Amino acid sequence: MTPTQHAIQRLPAHLRRYVVDQDPGAYTPRDHAVWRHTLHKLAAQLGERAHDSYRAGLAATGIGLDRIPSLDEMNLKLERLGWSAVAVRGFIPPAVFTELQSLGVLAIAADIRSHEHIEYTPAPDIVHESAGHAPILADRRYAEYLKRCGEAGFRAIASVEDQAVYEAIRNLSVVKEDPSATPEETRLAEERLRAASASRRYVSESTRASRLYWWTAEYGLVGRLDAPRIYGAGLLSSLGESAHCLTPAVRKLPLDLTCADTEYDITRMQPQLFVARDFDHLFAVLEAFEATLAWKRGGDFGLEEALRARTVNHLALDGGLELTARVVGRVQATRPLSPDLATSLVCLEGPVLLSRLGQAVGRPWPGPALVAFGTGTLPGCGAFSLELPTGLCLTGFCIGEHEVINLRAHQGGRPLVVPSWALLILSAGLPSVAGGPADPGAWDRWFGEQNAFTEGEAEAEARSRKVEALPAGLAALYDEVRRTREAGTADAGILASLEARAAAHPGEWLLQEELAELQMEVAR
Repeated sequence: MTPTQHAIQRLPAHLRRYVVDQDPGAYTPRDHAVWRHTLHKLAAQLGERAHDSYRAGLAATGIGLDRIPSLDEMNLKLERLGWSAVAVRGFIPPAVFTELQSLGVLAIAADIRSHEHIEYTPAPDIVHESAGHAPILADRRYAEYLKRCGEAGFRAIASVEDQAVYEAIRNLSVVKEDPSATPEETRLAEERLRAASASRRYVSESTRASRLYWWTAEYGLVGRLDAPRIYGAGLLSSLGESAHCLTPAVRKLPLDLTCADTEYDITRMQPQLFVARDFDHLFAVLEAFEATLAWKRGGDFGLEEALRARTVNHLALDGGLELTARVVGRVQATRPLSPDLATSLVCLEGPVLLSRLGQAVGRPWPGPALVAFGTGTLPGCGAFSLELPTGLCLTGFCIGEHEVINLRAHQGGRPLVVPSWALLILSAGLPSVAGGPADPGAWDRWFGEQNAFTEGEAEAEARSRKVEALPAGLAALYDEVRRTREAGTADAGILASLEARAAAHPGEWLLQEELAELQMEVAR
């Protein structure tokens, strides 16, 4: 079993289905030229610009300058750092990306940018994901931050509109890297993203988490405000932006929690960047951000966040029991239980999955569920009548653990509309409300197929057209230039022959650069 297969095997099953094989044979000779050109230029350009961990970190994580890295080689090195890497296609769902990161797994986009977008591409590619994210992992403090930041993103609550934005970004990245895409298709993809972003009713926790990640792990600077260094992967992997970001044209702001409320545009260079004093500073900002999340706050705040999100999240109750479902309603208590919890009853829409400390218990319940706050006990079986400290009164008949029928509810002398048949759970408090299922693997086993992530036809077609756009003769010429350089056999005669064949492709600037480098070697 290869090192990458070992890394994949260690993943939970619900994450493994997002992983693809890295097929070295799928990279064209021009793809390898794109990698070599980009990495050599970046290494030279980032010399005094990047964080001290960068250059040594390339070698420490199995990344060379001359060829697209093998994930097997990367995993041999990353294992020593407590990390691993797996290949994926394009933009995977944010919850998957952040969960992988929280587990210390880099999701490496298997594709590579086209030579037309060598300066910058909004699409995930192996240059960005490996040469951008991996090197700074050599700094163990930063590597720890990346895991913690992944967990915060994973626990943040996403809205239904966040899904529309994700799909629009994914679509734009496909169009941008499709050599046959027309200007009209590009315009429509950009308009779709703007429309999806404008459709957001509010700024979700997940959106704020993505902004924090963007302004630190992707586009972060570190050091003195007047002389910072680059550590963000988006900057480290972009020839254009790594040259531009330290110029006076880009505002440098001290890193603080406002970064989570600062929008960004993936289609252009960033007009301002945030500067952390050091990597310990990242933790201070992250902890301040975590304190704003329903995951940490729970109570009424968490319920309101889940209610307006209209997505599947989970409630962590006193005693370790968790309910995964959609929150669809809450009843204000007559008498609050605490300053943070003035809710008497929460309504959840089925299916509902119960779990304890992150492990699912039994099968999902297909119908509604209710959580009543306060102390009390339901009988194992039989009639019950409860008066809770919140002013809520419940009557009904219990037919099994948590399952009740003929349920009635009153509060303040008025009847409440509740389902007559439901799960009913009592809890003295609500410590946490967090994004997504409490047991993602169990939820995926029951409901994953209906929400399965698949590579769309547009992505597969764009990839095919990219390969078809490289004529066989041109591919062979790129390959011969590469083999000549690596073998060190270039002489005036071979160079003249290569240049004569390259004359048939006057617009192939990358090939001309490769030949110019050979020419310098021959001249020496």
